[in-house]
Amino acid sequence: MKALKFLLLLPIIALLVGCGGGEKSAGNNAIRLGTGGTGGMYYAYGTELAKLIKAESNNRALDVKTTAGSAANLRLLREQFLDLAIVQSDTLSNAVNGRGIFAATGPGVGYAAVAGLYTEACQIITAKDSNINEIADLVGKKISVGERESGVLQNAEQILMSHGLTFEMMEINYMSFTEAAAALEKGQIDAFFITAGAPTSSVADLATKKEIKLLSIAPDVQNNMMKLYKGYTRCTIPANTYAGQTEDVQTIGVKAVLVANTDLKDDEVSFLTEFVLKNAKNLPHNSSNTDLNVQYAVEDIPATFHAGAAKFYDAQGVKVNIYSGKSGESVKASQD
Repeated sequence: MKALKFLLLLPIIALLVGCGGGEKSAGNNAIRLGTGGTGGMYYAYGTELAKLIKAESNNRALDVKTTAGSAANLRLLREQFLDLAIVQSDTLSNAVNGRGIFAATGPGVGYAAVAGLYTEACQIITAKDSNINEIADLVGKKISVGERESGVLQNAEQILMSHGLTFEMMEINYMSFTEAAAALEKGQIDAFFITAGAPTSSVADLATKKEIKLLSIAPDVQNNMMKLYKGYTRCTIPANTYAGQTEDVQTIGVKAVLVANTDLKDDEVSFLTEFVLKNAKNLPHNSSNTDLNVQYAVEDIPATFHAGAAKFYDAQGVKVNIYSGKSGESVKASQD
């Protein structure tokens, strides 16, 4: 019986040992990076970033973690289970201000911005031969809206609400990108939402097996969403991004933001900030943003910056608001 109890406790012991808090430097311990599901751009970006860092640095390493997505990443940062994470800018805005799903926990503290990485497109995918041709056609259908604690879930709800629809009007499923793509291929769902850089691997793979189409969001709806919800921007998914996609798709997007636990040492964050900008063209991103620069990295980021990131930007002549232990959004950076 004692042996059985010990075996049952082993997973908990391992979790506690691997996820201790306190100020962290890479040293012999890999920096824990929260991404998303394996079929999404966050995971692809994180794994490639880890490879590049390993190739360049002997004393730094990233431990890439799969998670449910942006909201989960911010919670895990706050709870000291992650050192770095990639999150959506709109979810970050809600977190630092204690809005939406973060209202119960209050304004977020314990994490700060590092850099905006690329623009993510809100994508709505269905089978080409389906009778779903616009968002209103989703009523009564089986839909995946991302995983629980994902930024996709929030985007899906806001897109539907902006069209006068609610989750109650359809059969809702909570799936990862990979699960949703497989379910659509098998006819188990009728459509799914994802928010990610395009092309997204799970969708690109699906398009080689089954003809798909993407739904557009009308310009007037885009305008209303940008007024109502902080963090959205217009976004175009160019024709031929996916197999069989012959026309541009107009939608909305958000910025993918690298965020750090404030306990991560300044020199590590400064190194990472410079590294992601220097290696931007070697890292996965979406086709509409292949030229990451300092201004893009700091503009419209809805959080204050980690002191290590601010140190790098200051050397480039760009001033940003530095995290001071209190929540709150940053102001636009200014060029000296």
